[in-house]
Amino acid sequence: MRLAPEGRGPVLISGGFGVISFLLFPWWVAVLPVVLAAFLAWFFRDPERFPPEDVDGWVSPADGRVVEIYASEHPFTGRCMVVGVFMSPLDVHVNRMPFDGEVAFLEYIPGKKLMAFNPKASQENERFFMGFETGSGKGMTVQIAGFLARRIVCSRKKGEVISRGERFGMIKLGSKVDLYLPEGMIPAVKKGEKVRAGETVMGVREKDEA
Repeated sequence: MRLAPEGRGPVLISGGFGVISFLLFPWWVAVLPVVLAAFLAWFFRDPERFPPEDVDGWVSPADGRVVEIYASEHPFTGRCMVVGVFMSPLDVHVNRMPFDGEVAFLEYIPGKKLMAFNPKASQENERFFMGFETGSGKGMTVQIAGFLARRIVCSRKKGEVISRGERFGMIKLGSKVDLYLPEGMIPAVKKGEKVRAGETVMGVREKDEA
């Protein structure tokens, strides 16, 4: 099982404590670090994902459930459609690039720790914006910390070119990720639908009426 880079250290440390405990103490003393290591390995799992054949579709940046879809506007993207995905503590926490593009905008905003499914979380919680330019327009992901999530990780820098489905970060202990679809794109999912990062098509080009 592949682990996200952020989880390798904690898993090795917990596993090491477990081995030492088995050697020096009664077996029941070692149970806790071993269980912790197993939990961390599962929590930081990073399974391979394979984008769909639909090369024009924007894929989900996160595993989870669609909790909101609404029209919005942002200085970087302009008018857009926002699709919010709630990540529970049971979901894979690795975030993936929705579409081929070049990172052009990064912004970190400190904030509150409201429950991620709270409608105010997208505007008031700690969050990290990553905007990117694509052949279909300007898009953006927003990683939003929640009540349990205490660390947002975005490993990308301005100027980097990222392919659809590539990893760009994670939110520890789950939370919420918003996908900003550029004008001319429409959501391909519905509220309440389960989605998988890098695989589920979230947005498609709006067809011109004949």
